[in-house]
Amino acid sequence: MLGQRKVDEKSNEITAIPLLLEALDLTGCIVTIDAMGCQREIAQQIVEQAGDYVLSLKGNQGQLHQDVTAMFDYFEGIAFKEIDHDYHKTVNKGHGRLEIRECWVFEPAAWRLFPHLDKWAGLQSVVMIRSQRQEGEKSPVKHAISLPV
Repeated sequence: MLGQRKVDEKSNEITAIPLLLEALDLTGCIVTIDAMGCQREIAQQIVEQAGDYVLSLKGNQGQLHQDVTAMFDYFEGIAFKEIDHDYHKTVNKGHGRLEIRECWVFEPAAWRLFPHLDKWAGLQSVVMIRSQRQEGEKSPVKHAISLPV
């Protein structure tokens, strides 16, 4: 299902998303929203409407972003020893490029030392995706963090 709503003048997506969600039956659906819509109130509404969510997380959620980044830094620092998680890696070569994608999935319930995770309704897992694309001598690394339920 795909939903769309025009954003009113002098407004933004954050105010339009709840109105769009109200018009939809979210029962059993997974709602995906970019970082602009990564808001606790929006997550709460999705859960109240019996849906699940995958929200992109960037710096707009400062403390949450810091907590999740610290969590992954900690896990990497101990080489993921005794950390219950799922991991997948793909490596693709072609057209003069090397692309590496890695994905980690954790259940944050086991890591309550990050208090801001508790503020997100229905939060069941945190995902980090790291992608690296190398062309010739350059190899920038990009990170993406998502909050799926």
